[in-house]
Amino acid sequence: MPSAVIVLAAGEGTRMRSRALPKVLHAFAGRSMLGHVLAAAAPLASDRTAVVVGHRRDEVVAHLAAIAPDALPVVQAEQHGTGHAVRLALEAIGDVDGTVLVVPGDAPLLTAEALTALVEAHTGAGSAATLLTSVVDDPTGYGRVVRDAAGSVLRVVEQKDATPDELAVREVATSVFAFDGRRLRETVASLSSDNAAGEEYLTDVVGLLVAAGAAVGAVAAPAEQTAGVNDRVQLAAARRAYNDRLLEAHMRAGVTVVDPASAWVDADVVLAPDVVLHPSVELHGRTEVGEGAEIGPQTTLTDTVVGAAARVHRTVAIGARIGSGVTLGPFAYLRPGTELGDDVHVGTYVEIKNSTVGTATKIPHLSYVGDADIGEHTNIGAATVFVNYDGVAKHRSSIGDHARTGADNMFVAPVEVGDGAYTAAGSVITQDVPPGAMGVARGRQRNVAGWVLRKRAGTPAADAAEQALAQQTDDDE
Repeated sequence: MPSAVIVLAAGEGTRMRSRALPKVLHAFAGRSMLGHVLAAAAPLASDRTAVVVGHRRDEVVAHLAAIAPDALPVVQAEQHGTGHAVRLALEAIGDVDGTVLVVPGDAPLLTAEALTALVEAHTGAGSAATLLTSVVDDPTGYGRVVRDAAGSVLRVVEQKDATPDELAVREVATSVFAFDGRRLRETVASLSSDNAAGEEYLTDVVGLLVAAGAAVGAVAAPAEQTAGVNDRVQLAAARRAYNDRLLEAHMRAGVTVVDPASAWVDADVVLAPDVVLHPSVELHGRTEVGEGAEIGPQTTLTDTVVGAAARVHRTVAIGARIGSGVTLGPFAYLRPGTELGDDVHVGTYVEIKNSTVGTATKIPHLSYVGDADIGEHTNIGAATVFVNYDGVAKHRSSIGDHARTGADNMFVAPVEVGDGAYTAAGSVITQDVPPGAMGVARGRQRNVAGWVLRKRAGTPAADAAEQALAQQTDDDE
């Protein structure tokens, strides 16, 4: 395995046309492009990792501290080429006894398998350098791999410096290299900027090593694993390719994906066997879905844990925990801090935030539950609102086990409804309801006879009322 990994992440990336983010911080599947590259290199367990930063380096360094705090940021204040960047990284790392792996920060489709194969081939052959190459249909923008008649690598020529014959070559250098650390340090020190771009090309190291009689090898990898991202079109293509890769792995592990074209999962999502993803599902962050659960259609879960055999459809959940056997939706919204016990039912147009709901409790429809603790086997009536905010602070309420709350209730926090208690429909509960009691908090109904005939004479309502009253009189006679 490599003694050091150097990630080149200093470029401006003008073709991204982005004011909001440095190029390598553009993201998909829950990781930045830089994060994807570091994740691909992580299984190689190198002794040291250096990331060369330049354009908007403060943002990149802050991101690096969050995702890979052990990596060493190396500042390339002025971008004089990839060879210059590697030279700065070697100076920062110090002596390297072994293999140095160099990877670009904008190649998010790289895999640990491809990098491992490169390093193993390099160390096995005892080469001074080994290139990771791909054969592509359109090599525009890439350095071309030039070989001799026997197929040995002679050099890599950048597009701006290539001859017409060299431009026709479809084998390209992917900017991924394994080097002997000592030979790399010696050679980058002698790089020249005498080329069309006026930069020190890392690829020139290959030709210099060959000229010195050193062995240089190459390992091929599929283009879909080595493609770089330079603009938003390529970013979208990388996002699709990576998502297809993830879904294929999940399906081969026993997950059913009904429509792979409309299902999106992040890299850190965990899906157990026999999970079913219906169309238009998005699973983000560190979401985990238990065995046999069905998600979707039209569901978005972020950092949410779903228990076995749960059924979650047309739902949005963020930072929630959903127990086994839960039925959820349609059109439910779980906000951070929501915890649903096993076999809970949460129905249509229910929003829950920072609340716990006990086993087998039902909140069927049209309710808001905020900052509440609800016990087991309880039924929350339709159109219930937990009034948790007094304009200054949030307060909690609790409903006990086996309670039955009426439709159109408001629970003005802090308030407690005891085990086995009931509350009447239309009540505004402002005081605790003891266990087994019925809480009634509404005005007594009063009917004002003849009001419509007096106050709304001539309206359809008055006509209907007059006819009904006449019919009632006839029936009484």
